[in-house]
Amino acid sequence: MSMHLLAGAVAPAAHTSLAAGGIGGSGRAGATVFAAVALASVVVGGLALSRSGRGAGEGRVQALVAAAAGVIGLVLSAWHLALTTEGLGSGQGRAGAVAGVAFGLTGAVLGGVALARSRRTA
Repeated sequence: MSMHLLAGAVAPAAHTSLAAGGIGGSGRAGATVFAAVALASVVVGGLALSRSGRGAGEGRVQALVAAAAGVIGLVLSAWHLALTTEGLGSGQGRAGAVAGVAFGLTGAVLGGVALARSRRTA
């Protein structure tokens, strides 16, 4: 009898916290991971951009990785923002998702510019 009462009390609370927390888990964990992926794309994009000036074909793989990781971080962070309902400081990870959108956009642009520069012939 007490197990049924306990299961009835825990299940709605768990469902509510997951639904309010966005994707990637409840709270800040998912947004932090998405922002880290997007930040990595900025770092790799910067390295690719520095290599792309050396000659044709240099840094091409890094540019593709940066562009792909930037788009992934951007999309997942934007999705997290769309699914959360509370404001900043509520523990749902909205600040991390906002940072992930900014980093993702920056990483995708850096990767795209580095890819364009790596295609040029010397």
